[in-house]
Amino acid sequence: MPLWQIYHPPGTFEDNVSKQALATDITKMYTGIGLPAFYVVVQFIQLQDSELWVGGTPRTEKPFIRVVITQIAVRLPDDDAAYRRNTMRIDNALKPHIQDKGYDWEYHVDETERRLWKINGMIPPPLKSEEEKEWVRENHPVPYDGAYA
Repeated sequence: MPLWQIYHPPGTFEDNVSKQALATDITKMYTGIGLPAFYVVVQFIQLQDSELWVGGTPRTEKPFIRVVITQIAVRLPDDDAAYRRNTMRIDNALKPHIQDKGYDWEYHVDETERRLWKINGMIPPPLKSEEEKEWVRENHPVPYDGAYA
């Protein structure tokens, strides 16, 4: 699953409309490559001004958004072009919600070993398998042979 943790100050992402718009754009990144929508988890974590420090000083003069992305379902190949494509997709998803609003921002992506991932106690089906296609259609985990191996 991709897990996006969006750390933001007051005054940003305060209403469900802005959260929904960004979460939808993030989800489209992954459903566009065939992953189930329910794999995508987005957490909006508001930090008070006194809790956000950059360079040893409190960050109050301009909103600063920090995004931590953990990708598990698909690992990128060790290829600079693949990394550029992935970061460009991330940039495009964030642009209207963060960059175009004039906020400062930063993100990084961690890739977790897929073998250490379970959903509802099940091993997610292999990428592009018929079982995963069923998960896409149902938009929730469905038991299959091997799910509890």
